[in-house]
Amino acid sequence: MNCILCNSRLLEPIHIEKPHRFYDCSCCGSIVRSPDTFPDDILEKERYETHHNDVNDPRYQAFVSPITLAVQADFNPQNTLGLDFGAGTGPVITKVLNDKGYQLNLYDPFFYPDKKVLHLHYDYIVCCEVIEHFHRPLKEFELLKSLLKPGGKLYCMTDIFKIEKDFANWYYKNDPTHVIFYTEKSLQWIQKKMGFNELKIDKRLIIFS
Repeated sequence: MNCILCNSRLLEPIHIEKPHRFYDCSCCGSIVRSPDTFPDDILEKERYETHHNDVNDPRYQAFVSPITLAVQADFNPQNTLGLDFGAGTGPVITKVLNDKGYQLNLYDPFFYPDKKVLHLHYDYIVCCEVIEHFHRPLKEFELLKSLLKPGGKLYCMTDIFKIEKDFANWYYKNDPTHVIFYTEKSLQWIQKKMGFNELKIDKRLIIFS
């Protein structure tokens, strides 16, 4: 099989949990799940609907605070427009930023599927716990880059895999809707491929500028 990010040929899996197989891409540094075990749209939507995320829950708001605080540090609420991409069942980032006077559009292929918002351009885009679900990550990152205005920023949150972690016992791989896992190397590959000027990584927070 080929890497779903950079399309390089993948050889032996690094981990097998039947029917799932996981491959390490030596070219871009991603770890990918074998596509023949990707969930279909029905199973994927059902999985997301089990996430009962309350946008008013202080714990949920605290979890997304790396993104909401970064947006507030980088942009003023006046005359800026953001996009909550992959907003899910509980668009908490939009809720928190709306309360601070920010304006965001929502997009999610299952829960906010209005593609009209994908014909606008944005000062910033937020993707919280989204990029690990991309079945076609290169196309998705190309789309996100094309939606940003000059000087715009893409804020992502995901659990980044580091070599010192034990992949076999890593909790993040156990969600069958998580199909690609990023490393610092793969994020740098995306930065270069997409032509972003800057990449910042702070624990789970990733900022492409």
